[in-house]
Amino acid sequence: MSQNPQALLDIQHLRIALPAGGDRSHALHDLSLQLRRGECLCVVGESGSGKSMLAKALLRLLPRPLRVESGRLEFRGQDLAGLDEEAMRQLRGRDISLVFQEPMSALNPLLSVGQQIDETLQAHGVKAAATRRQRVLELLGYVGLPDPPRLRHAYPFELSGGQRQRVVIAMALAFDPALLIADEPTSALDVTTQGQILDLLRRIQREKGMAMLFITHDFAVVEAVADRVLVLEKGRVVEQGPVAEVLRAPREHYTRRLLEAVAAVPLHPRQARAEAAVVLSARQLEKHFSRRGGGWRRHSTRALAGVDLELHEGQTLGIVGESGSGKSTLGRCLVRLLQADRGSIQWQGREVAGLSQARLRPLRGAVQMIFQDPFASLNPRQDIGTILMTGPLAQGWSKADAQRQARRVLELVGLPATALERYPHEFSGGQRQRIGIARALAVEPRVLIADECVSALDALIQVQILELLEALQRRLGLSLVFITHDLRVAARLCDRIAVMHGGQVVEQGATATLLARPRHPYTQTLLRGFAPAVAPPAVTQGVEVAP
Repeated sequence: MSQNPQALLDIQHLRIALPAGGDRSHALHDLSLQLRRGECLCVVGESGSGKSMLAKALLRLLPRPLRVESGRLEFRGQDLAGLDEEAMRQLRGRDISLVFQEPMSALNPLLSVGQQIDETLQAHGVKAAATRRQRVLELLGYVGLPDPPRLRHAYPFELSGGQRQRVVIAMALAFDPALLIADEPTSALDVTTQGQILDLLRRIQREKGMAMLFITHDFAVVEAVADRVLVLEKGRVVEQGPVAEVLRAPREHYTRRLLEAVAAVPLHPRQARAEAAVVLSARQLEKHFSRRGGGWRRHSTRALAGVDLELHEGQTLGIVGESGSGKSTLGRCLVRLLQADRGSIQWQGREVAGLSQARLRPLRGAVQMIFQDPFASLNPRQDIGTILMTGPLAQGWSKADAQRQARRVLELVGLPATALERYPHEFSGGQRQRIGIARALAVEPRVLIADECVSALDALIQVQILELLEALQRRLGLSLVFITHDLRVAARLCDRIAVMHGGQVVEQGATATLLARPRHPYTQTLLRGFAPAVAPPAVTQGVEVAP
C-alpha cells in the first residue's frame, strides 16, 4: 500500500536497468516521489537524466530491452505493475494521459486532427458518432483552436507547432484524466507560443483540478507552473522540494549549474565574416498548402510568399521567426524535401527547383538537413551503422568506404565507434542529435540546413551542440542555414539573419546591425523579450526591410 494515503501517485525506490555497454547501469536509480491531486510536480534535468524514462515507466511503455528492475509505482493506491495489459490500456488516455514533446511525431500524418481525437474516444467506448463529433468540437475549442468545425478536417502538417501541441493536449483531455504527464511540451516552441501553451496548461489544471507531472529542462518553465520540483542527474534524485526553495536556495552544485546555464544573458551578436561565393540561393519562392474543408470545399494556406535569400560560402544564415512563420517550410523547400509552387532555388549556381527526383538524386550530397527531432528522423529498427551508411551507399559509395565513413563521422561528432552497433532508443537526446549531424555529414555536403536542431535540448547540451557545429564549420568549410526561434542562438552562430513572419522575410541583414537597430515592427517585437539591449556594432552594414 502507498506510504502516503493522500498521494494520487506514489513511486518508491524505482530502478530501471539499462542494457550492458551503456554509459551507466540504470536509467533511474532508487527514485521516490509523491504527487497529490491538483498539484504540479516538475521533474528537471539535462538530456539523458532519465526524465522521459519516468513517464514511460508510469504508462508501462518502456522500450525493449529496458525494464523495471525493482520498486513500486502506485496510482490511486493500486500498483501499476500488477495490472494486466487490458487494464493498462483502459488506464492510458482515460485516467493518465500523456502530452508528448514533439506533436508532429505523436500525431498520425495520414489522419485529420478530428479523426485522431475521434479514434481516442472510440478506443475508450464512446460509440455514438454524433456524441464523438460534438466532443471533438468541444475539445478543439477548449484548448483555444480557432474555428473547430473547419479545423477538425485539417492534417497535422497544415498546422503550426503551437496548434499541433494544442491538438495533442485536446486528445489528452478527452476523458478529463486525474493525472496529466507533460513531457517537455514547450521545449521546441518559440517564446510567445511557449507562454501560450503554459497558460493553457495552468488554466486546464486549475479548472479541472488534475495533478500534473511536468517534465522539463527549463527552469523558467518550472517557475511558471510548478508547486514542487525534483532534480534528476544521471537517473538519481539530486534534490527536491517546494519550487521557491529550490530555485532561490539550491543545495546541490548540479542544481546551481542548471540554474546558471539558463540565467538571462545579453545577446552577443557575431560580426559577419567576409562574403565569398553564393552556395545556395532562393528567389521569389512561394508555397501553398491546400486541404479539404467540410464537404467538397478546399482551403489554401499560404506558407511562403516571395522569399528571397542568399547563403555565402563559409557563412551561417539564420532564419528566425515564431511558430507558423514558415521557417521549416522554407528549409524543406531549400533542400527539396518539399516542392515549391514557384520560384528559383540554386545550389552552387545550378537550378534545382524544377528537377525531377531522379535528376536531383546525384546532387543530394551537396545539401543535407539536420532535423529538429532526431528520434523521429532516425529509423528505430536500424542500428546506427546502417543509418550512417545509407546516404553514402545511395550516392554510389562502396560498402567498405561507407563503413569507414560511418566511423569517421561518428568521431567527428564526438561519439565512440561502439555506437555503430547500438539503436537510437539507447541514446540520450543530445547524443541522438550528434548522430543526426553525423548522418548529414556522411555524404560530405557543402551546405547544412539545421531546422531547430537545438530547440528541444537542455541549456547545457545546447551549448555543446552549438560548439560542435562551430567546430565542424571551421574544420570542414561548411555553410549553414540555421533555423531557430531563439534570437540568442542566432546571435551567437549567424553572420546574417533573415526574420520571417507570415511566410515572408520581413527583414534581413548582418546579425550585429539587425539586432542593434531592428527596423521592422515584428523584429522589434521579437527583441523585446531579450534584454538588456544589444550594443551597437563597430561597423554599420546594410539591412533590407520588407514593406
